[in-house]
Order: sequence, then C-alpha cells, then structure tokens
Amino acid sequence: MTRSPSSPGFWRSPLRGPWLTSVLGVVLLGGVTVLFVTGLVSYAAYNPNLASVNDKTPEKGILGFYLFSWPTDPHWLYRLNQGVHVTLGITLIPVLLAKLWSVIPRLFELPPARSLAHALERISLLLLVGGALFEFVTGVLNIQLDYVFPGSFYTLHFYGAWVFFAAFAAHVVLKAPAALRNLRRLREETRPDRVPPDPVPRDPLPSDLVSPRPDPPTVSRRGALWFVGGGSLLLFATTVGQSFDGLPRRTALLAPHGGADPGSGPNGFQINKTARYAGIDPVETTEDAWRLVVTGRTGTVHLSRARLARLPLHSAALPIACVEGWSTSDQWWRGVRLRDLAALVGYDEDPPDVLIESLQRRGAFRRAALRANQVADPRSLLALYVNGEDLSPDHGFPARIIVPAAPGVLNTKWVARMTFGDL
Repeated sequence: MTRSPSSPGFWRSPLRGPWLTSVLGVVLLGGVTVLFVTGLVSYAAYNPNLASVNDKTPEKGILGFYLFSWPTDPHWLYRLNQGVHVTLGITLIPVLLAKLWSVIPRLFELPPARSLAHALERISLLLLVGGALFEFVTGVLNIQLDYVFPGSFYTLHFYGAWVFFAAFAAHVVLKAPAALRNLRRLREETRPDRVPPDPVPRDPLPSDLVSPRPDPPTVSRRGALWFVGGGSLLLFATTVGQSFDGLPRRTALLAPHGGADPGSGPNGFQINKTARYAGIDPVETTEDAWRLVVTGRTGTVHLSRARLARLPLHSAALPIACVEGWSTSDQWWRGVRLRDLAALVGYDEDPPDVLIESLQRRGAFRRAALRANQVADPRSLLALYVNGEDLSPDHGFPARIIVPAAPGVLNTKWVARMTFGDL
C-alpha cells in the first residue's frame, strides 16, 4: 500500500527522534546566534545611518535600533567579524541540513493545526525552515559573487535575517524544555557505569519523529553525528583560508578567491573588482587627465597626483576585509591623511564626515560616506602607494581610500571627488 508523506509509516529511518534532533538543535542554537550577532555587527560597519549612499535598507525603521558609529580600533575588527560570520555560516551547512532532515516528518503533519498552540508552532516551523534556507542560500551566493536573486543582497539578507531569527527564537522557546530533557538522557546514556546501549536504541520519549516501523539500523546516531561533524570540518578547512595569505588561501577551495593571489609583487593581494570591470578608462587616470576634487567649507581645490605626492605623506599597516569573508594581511599603505585633506578646505580642527566618489561606472558603492571619527584617525589615508610601489590599476590607481576596520567597499578605489561636511 502506498503511503503519503503525512503517514506515520512513510518516514522509516531509525535515526530520527528527540535525541538526534535535540543535539543538532543545541549546536545550531549557539551557531545561529553567533551568525545573527556578527551579521548585525557587519551591517553596523557600513554606517547606514550616516548617509543614504551607505544605507541599502532605507525602510529598516526600528530594526536599526542598535546601530552605532563604527570604530576604527582595533584595525582588524571587521576582518575578524566577517571572517567568523562567513566561515561559521559555511561550516554550519551540514548541521542545518541534518537538522532539517531530522524534522522533515513534521512538515507533512495532518491536520495542519490541531490547536492554536499547534498552529503557532507550525507557523514558526515554516518560517524557520524557509528563513534558514533563504539566509544560507543567499549568503553562499553572495560569497561566490553570484547575484542571481532579485534586488539588493544587503536588503534581502538583512530582512531575511530578522524573519529567520524571530522564528528561531520562537522555536527555541517552544522546544527548549524538550531539548533539555533529551540532553539529560544523553548524559545518562554516556555514564561510564551504564551498560553500552544498542547501536540505535528506540527513543522511549513519545515523539512524532520516531517511526512506528523503523528500518533496520545501518549506522548509530553517534555515527550520524560524526558524519555531520566531518562534513562541517571539511567545509571549515576549505573555507577558513580565505582570511589569510599565502598557502592557507590556496586551501580555500570553496571561496571565489581561493586560488593564487592576483599577480605578484607589492600589489599581489586580493581584490574584488578589477579596473576593467569597474569601467575605468586608463586615459582618465593619467597624470594629465586625473585631478582629485576636494570640496569643503572654504571652497574647492583640484589636486593632481604629483601635487598630492608633495604633501606630507604618512604610512599605515592595514588589511582589506570584504563582506564575502575574504581578507588580506596588513599591507603597507602610504599617502595623504584624510584629516590633512579636510584641513585644505577649512577644517583645521575636528574634521567632519566626508562623501567620496569614484571614477567607477557601476556598483552599489561607487559613492560612499565615512564618519568624522574615521576621517580623524591618523591611519586613514588617501593612499597613493602600497608596499613601496604605486597602486596598480586594480588596486585603485591613481588614489584610493584606506581606513582602519572599515569594510572593503568603503575603502573606495579610483577616487575622483571628496566632499567634506556634515552628511
């Protein structure tokens, strides 16, 4: 007789039950909480309340309650945050899939709602499953630079995170008591004085996840957990290298930047967009054609690259870190301090915010804003050189922004105009 997915006898794996579901749930409880917090911190790093050019979620309303002025110390802050966010997210994929597999019978329960409490639980479960799949899929696509979804990644991922985490929190509240009971059972089963259990013992607690007629076991539940853990470890090992240089980066097989660094020499470190992709015409960046336009309280000045090079130059060792999770080690940048450029247009003390515009023809961050604290930091530069040589075209020649702890997209390349003032 053919059974439907809503039939208790349709799902026959002997592994399913409260024990396995609870263990996977506890792992996700910690992991997803870290993902949510680091995701919100990453969003704050863009300073979306500063200017409309930075805000990719203009209708966020109260969801932006936690936003704060992004600091410049420690200079590796964004590199650490985004490395954890992306690497942990990829590492948790096998755990998420195993968790969804363990509870799939509940998605086909009939009737859909037996009571108000049951209906609320089913709704939270649907939002949880849908939100989890949406967040992980869009996150992986963004890491691979495959923007096949409609709309802005920032907007979709931001709102999706709030929907998912709200459902996740509701699900934790509803299921925490049962999960704690099952974990206490786990401790009892692993006591050293206990007789070793069968490979896959039946869950004695009543549960709709336990098949009434299970198939013969082929692997223990602990074996299944080792399999899931091994998958997570493999993904971790092939992802974490993107946050480092040299040999570790070559192990980042799942990252779009997992191969050799672009070129060699002083400019041989990671990039996202090439000058060609950004539509930069080499003619525009020649000494005769290019001028930096700086505007402020006392007017506008036009600076050639040669004139910039005659201003007091300063150096800073700073990394580049991007939302996709990759980062470089500290590179040695040299250029004009942003606060010195502010002084040229009337801000001798307390430099204000700045709006920076690029020669870039396309892309969400061809215009970006920096806060006053970022402008004032002595390590914030309009860089002309890196590691002792001129910037390469792909690294932003003739001049680019470099700011400690800022996301890579706010370190604008191919700078054309800077407007100082309150934004």
